[in-house]
Order: sequence, then C-alpha cells, then structure tokens
Amino acid sequence: MKRKILITGGAGFIGSHVVRLFVNKYPEYQVINLDALTYAGNLENLLDVKDKPNYTFEKGDITDEAFIDQLFEQYQFDGVIHLAAESHVDRSIMDPLAFIKTNVLGTAVLLNACKRLWKDNTEGKRFYHVSTDEVYGSLGEEGLFTEKTAYDPRSPYSASKASSDHFVMAYYHTYHLPVVMSNCSNNYGSHHFPEKLIPLAIYNIRNNKPVPVYGKGENIRDWLWVDDHARAIDTIFHQGRTGETYNIGGINEWKNIDLIRLLCTIMDKKLGRTPGTSAQLITFVKDRAGHDLRYAIDATKLNQELGWQPSLQFEEGLEKTVDWYLANEEWLQHVTSGAYQHYYEQQYQTR
Repeated sequence: MKRKILITGGAGFIGSHVVRLFVNKYPEYQVINLDALTYAGNLENLLDVKDKPNYTFEKGDITDEAFIDQLFEQYQFDGVIHLAAESHVDRSIMDPLAFIKTNVLGTAVLLNACKRLWKDNTEGKRFYHVSTDEVYGSLGEEGLFTEKTAYDPRSPYSASKASSDHFVMAYYHTYHLPVVMSNCSNNYGSHHFPEKLIPLAIYNIRNNKPVPVYGKGENIRDWLWVDDHARAIDTIFHQGRTGETYNIGGINEWKNIDLIRLLCTIMDKKLGRTPGTSAQLITFVKDRAGHDLRYAIDATKLNQELGWQPSLQFEEGLEKTVDWYLANEEWLQHVTSGAYQHYYEQQYQTR
C-alpha cells in the first residue's frame, strides 16, 4: 500500500516545487496536493505532473474543520507537509485577520486532524511545519539566526507564523504528536507570484516599468534557491529528528539595492540592452511599516546533522531565474492577467 503524503499549499510557489520533487522522486508515495487556490495558488505551476498516477489534487480550505476531517478520513494520511499560508508582509499589514485565520487557525485544524487520526499509532507518521525566519525579528549588522534565537516577530505576517510555530511545538509536547519544523530564509526561483521583489523586478524591467525599492534599499536578506529549499524539506521530512527545528538558509546575504542592480545587469544582457539601461528604472519608494533591517540564517545544524547545503551561488541562481521568466512569458501573462485563476474550472470541473 502506498504511503499517503498530504502537501498543503502545493499549488503555490514553494509548495509546487515540493510537490514536483516528491511526485517525481517517490513513485511509491501517493502525493495529495491540497490548495484553496487563492490568488497565489496556481495549478499551471504543476502542468508537468498533473497526470502522474501518484499525484492527486484536492481543492479546499485548511480552516474548514469538517472538510479537513473528511479528507483525513478519506485518505488516511501517513504524513503532512504543511506549506499553506498567507505569506506577503504588505498584505498582512492591510488585512491581519486573514493571516491569523489561515496561518494560526488553519495550522491548528491540521494538527487536530493528525492528532485524531494518529491517536492509536504514530509509528511512521510525521507532521512537518514549514515556517519562516521572519519569526526571529530583525538582526543588526552582525550575527545569524539559529534555532535557539528567541522569537521577536515584527509584522502581522511574522506574528501569525510565530503563533503557528508555537502551536506545532505545543502539540508535540502535550500530545506527543510526531512533528518537525523548519524556518527558511527568502526564496527565489521559477513560478514565483510577481508581487515579490525578484519576479516583480523582472516583470517590470521586461516591460520598461519602474522597479520599486523600499527606502534606500539597504535592507538585507539571505536568499535561498527554491529548489534547494525543496531538497531541504525532503531531507528534513525523511531524516529530521522528531520535535526538532531546522533553519534553512542560502548563506547568501544581499542588500536589496545591490540585488536589484545585479538583476538589472543580467536583464540588460539577456534583453540585448545597453548596459545601465534597466538601472534607470529603479525607483525608491516610501519604506513599509515594520520593515526588518536584516535576516541571515545559520544552517549549521541542518548541514552537520543531515548533510544539506545550498547547491548554487546566487549569481547563477538569479540568472537561471531570469532565463525561466523570459522563456515562460505565457505563464507570466496568465498570472498578471488573472487567467490562471480559471484553470481549475476548465480542467477539473468540466470532467
């Protein structure tokens, strides 16, 4: 009998990479992708695996307790990789309650479903919660986030993720639920919804639109290639110690303005423009509220215990990312026009 793995948020950016990896790498698993298909969920991210015999898609909301209980009863999941979340800081500032509902309540609903299903036998079972380094707050010019760093969230988004992290560990300590957790740095790569910094900049440069940069562009982020993140999730899910947290980082710090200037240089080369042309599009805008200065991950624990490390230098990964977006303009056009939101009705409801 195939091991049944639920991946929540599997139509999103990171989730789709994890789904693709598991479907292709583990034909002995039945991978069930659960996604509510809100604005960031895009089934066109998974066209290459949609007809695989070990892949199933289910549309649903993780905050719907009755639906989740029915789903768990139907599939009898052996493992859960929980990525479904509201994730954009700017949106959390505008509508914090949506983040509390999805990120906190939704996580608790999933934990309860696992607790009920696995109450008599947790052997071989695992609930994996994917979180963010933003729960740790902001770093100064020196130092790195470790698994021992105290939580200090500064935005409604990071506060909601911090709360969900605490619920996961509470279920481990209170109910002995077999959990594992990771906190990752900023991801980049293909299939990224173009509201985030890198895909937005690529899209705007391609279309000769202003490239917005908050403040003076001095905020620093540790950038992680999304395929490296998917590999880390695979490693932690299968080899991580129950009840442990692992930090996943790219070991790759960049100031926002330096990243954007590098991206402009790459785009000029790819588009055959005179060097310096794209940089003229950079536009400094008012800094956002609660904008953390610096994030940087210490991934020593993950490296020493489980042998994971990043595979790409940032310049190489960024060039691969640009190549993907320039080669997939139809995907980008569907996302920016909203056409992708009709894919589910066209492919699933007409069958």
